Amino acid sequence: MKRVIPLLAALAVAPAALAQDTFAERVAAASTGDHRSEANIARNDYRHPVETLEFFGFEDGDTVLEIWPGGGWYTEVLAPAIRDNGTFVIANWDPEVPDQPGYRYSLPKQLAEKFANDPEVYDQVEVVYFSSPETGSLGEDNSYDTILTFRNTHGWVGGGEAQGMFDEFARVLKPGGTLGVVQHRADDGTDPAETAKNGYVSEEYVKELAASAGLEFVAVSEVNANPKDTKDHPKGVWTLPPGLALGDEDKAKYEAIGESDRMTLKFTKP
Repeated sequence: MKRVIPLLAALAVAPAALAQDTFAERVAAASTGDHRSEANIARNDYRHPVETLEFFGFEDGDTVLEIWPGGGWYTEVLAPAIRDNGTFVIANWDPEVPDQPGYRYSLPKQLAEKFANDPEVYDQVEVVYFSSPETGSLGEDNSYDTILTFRNTHGWVGGGEAQGMFDEFARVLKPGGTLGVVQHRADDGTDPAETAKNGYVSEEYVKELAASAGLEFVAVSEVNANPKDTKDHPKGVWTLPPGLALGDEDKAKYEAIGESDRMTLKFTKP
């Protein structure tokens, strides 16, 4: 069942909308805003939020959904950029679904606390609780202009629910709407069931998932590519920054590689 919650709607807080006129200008300002930690701002060099979001394309007044934002790295950029200029929704794990991994209960609470502590940035964010197509819904048919997913697809592949997720995206996207995918990239021709264990999925497989859902491929950007990533690390993608799963072991080596090689794909609903 869908449950949408406008966060902090009862708070009488003066708006603090960014003064910039265009979406790209608002994203640029938000990406280095005072509401972000120094560590998260430092990740801009690897995640290229301005260029990535510009590639996906936005118009003021759009309804935008970010699926499974985790700790909210991109949410920190999107919320103030869309605030007073559209509708921004996050789909977070449903706490009423039992027997999920612990992070699916803790991370949404932490994100809610972040929102509550900074209402001038997050007061207009809405939340849809959604853990899987089997247990919930992202909303009504043709609801969203844009759906964004950042580094989630390997988890869906590993959980056997990737096609169901893409089918759900296609159902709730408006005709002409955009699905934007950023994902750790495996080599084409590899087995997605195997590469997903290490956090990677091939670009060709993501395109197959989208096509099977009835979505059309529009374009690819190499803005998040990293040719230094050999994709054969001892603890998969989590060996690289920011996870550095090996701790101090070969830390300088993995910091020199940087974050993963990532595909950045744009699809549309006919």
